[in-house]
Amino acid sequence: MEFVAIGDTTVDEFIKLKYAKVHCDINNEDCTISMKWGDKIPYEKSILVPGVGNAANAAVAAARLGLSSGFISNIGNDSYGKEILATFKKEGVDQTYIKVNDAVPTNHHYVLWYDAERTILIRHEDYPYEIPEQFIAPKWLYLSSAGEKSEAFHGELALWLKEHPETKLAFQPGTFQMEMGKEKLAPLYAQTELVAVNKEEAERILGLGETDMNVLVEKMHALGPKIALITDGPNGAYISDGKQRLKIPMYPDSKEPLDRTGAGDATTATVVVALALGKSLEEALYWGPANSMAVVQKVGAQEGLLSREELETYLKNAPESYKISTF
Repeated sequence: MEFVAIGDTTVDEFIKLKYAKVHCDINNEDCTISMKWGDKIPYEKSILVPGVGNAANAAVAAARLGLSSGFISNIGNDSYGKEILATFKKEGVDQTYIKVNDAVPTNHHYVLWYDAERTILIRHEDYPYEIPEQFIAPKWLYLSSAGEKSEAFHGELALWLKEHPETKLAFQPGTFQMEMGKEKLAPLYAQTELVAVNKEEAERILGLGETDMNVLVEKMHALGPKIALITDGPNGAYISDGKQRLKIPMYPDSKEPLDRTGAGDATTATVVVALALGKSLEEALYWGPANSMAVVQKVGAQEGLLSREELETYLKNAPESYKISTF
């Protein structure tokens, strides 16, 4: 197999709010949302999206772009788990390494959706994390969000990667992985081909405040990864392989974004897929934000993911402003 993602999957239940207030600081950052406390608050609608999560989104992105794609994860033996399996079957994602647990339910997250932004209420069930028996080493592994009790698994995976140099690791740290700290994950970072984070996450992982992008890239490389991909919201995406440092603006939205869930996953997964297909660092960076733009036009992290043909059409018709430069 060319691409196997590892991480938790969930059903996301989107709740579109009708009444709320958003408060931001003077730079339109550090925003909070507020609603009446102790009241009944009408909402516009709810939508259930099965089979999502950072790694799951990456597996689907890879399949749509033409790679043979699989997924290592856990679900419960319940209706949500069955919906997740049906989603991956429809998308052509191999389910061999998805473990169905009788005693542990499927992850279920709630997404408070207001305008184009969202806040996600997350809960990761306590699944047993392990490298599957008779696991066949793929060309690329893509590791992302896992639960609080997955610490030992990360050490096991680092050892497995050391024994399988034919497999490259893309690591997109999730919430609990960042909380583990870079010291505990040092063996894994040392085996990482590409690490992908947004600017705030890079600063958090490194224990830094507001930091220049060049410094962030250098310090992320120092952890071990050969390639560092850092996204910075409206400022675009930055990538470095230790020799080249490239940046690209966001691909212009074709219309007002509907929902930004999964935008970062789409960028990262698409860059990794491009590299797995033998594309250059520059070509891979062109691919990422184009798929991200398409994702925010739909609800949820997967509906808007592009096929290879659709992506190439967007790149062919990209505006003159969508151009790579150095930093």
